[in-house]
Amino acid sequence: MTSNKDSETHIAIFKGKSIRRVWYAERWWFVIEDIISYLVDSSDIKQYIQKMKQRDESLSEAWVQIVHTLLIQTSGGKQSMNCADTEGIFRVIQSIPSKKAEPFKRWLAKVGYERIQEIENPELAQDRMKDLYEKKGYSKEWVDKRIRGIAIRQNLTDEWGNRGIKEKIEYAILTDEIARATFGVSIEEHKKLKKLERANLRDHMDELELIFSMLGEKVTTEITINKDLEGFDECAVAARQGGEVAGNARKEAEEKIGRSVVSEENYFDEREKDKKKKKKKLNKLILEAVSV
Repeated sequence: MTSNKDSETHIAIFKGKSIRRVWYAERWWFVIEDIISYLVDSSDIKQYIQKMKQRDESLSEAWVQIVHTLLIQTSGGKQSMNCADTEGIFRVIQSIPSKKAEPFKRWLAKVGYERIQEIENPELAQDRMKDLYEKKGYSKEWVDKRIRGIAIRQNLTDEWGNRGIKEKIEYAILTDEIARATFGVSIEEHKKLKKLERANLRDHMDELELIFSMLGEKVTTEITINKDLEGFDECAVAARQGGEVAGNARKEAEEKIGRSVVSEENYFDEREKDKKKKKKKLNKLILEAVSV
């Protein structure tokens, strides 16, 4: 399943077929009827769904947890429709006896097997993550820093969890404290600067931004451990202190290199620039060939 660059679009493209979707509870939810209509040959999708639930009792029992009725934009205005998130959609697909559904079932089996392998050998997870980023077009140097940053981030959140930080909002506030002190802007301000909506900010940082993010979080981890801090308030002080160390280093770097470390560039922009460069180079080669 793919979508346009614009994360605000309400349509995803499922092998050429439009799938309506809506952003809810911090994730995308897809119209179940649209998914099923692609996978099965039926003139009455609603009836097919009822029969599918009758065949699969466990799916029927879990239906109220999997499915949410959400307002979806249609040609006739907004209508209430049954939707499921990505996990829910894959559960529904497992109950569809269709040739078109088989590739998804095989893929789920493959992912499950790979997950078991990664539990037994965590290095495999890192290797797969590196491969995924490189396939998206990121440089090896950027990928190495991103992977290292993920490990540092995990160590920090593990420490917070061991010291009484349990709520998601608390993790978010502490992370924002580090970011503000490191970059002089909040995470939301940083995302707006890069013209991002729901994309992961770190996936759109350049190498310097990643380095200073790592420094702020690594120093925060060391302060938290060495001072044996407990609870949200104490961890918040460490977050600001760790961010300040990275922030001071950033300011010194900016003075030496003569530009701001906080960049407006994001991965989408860089990819488009690279495409334009390649196109310009190709056009030049064509012109040279024609003029010979």
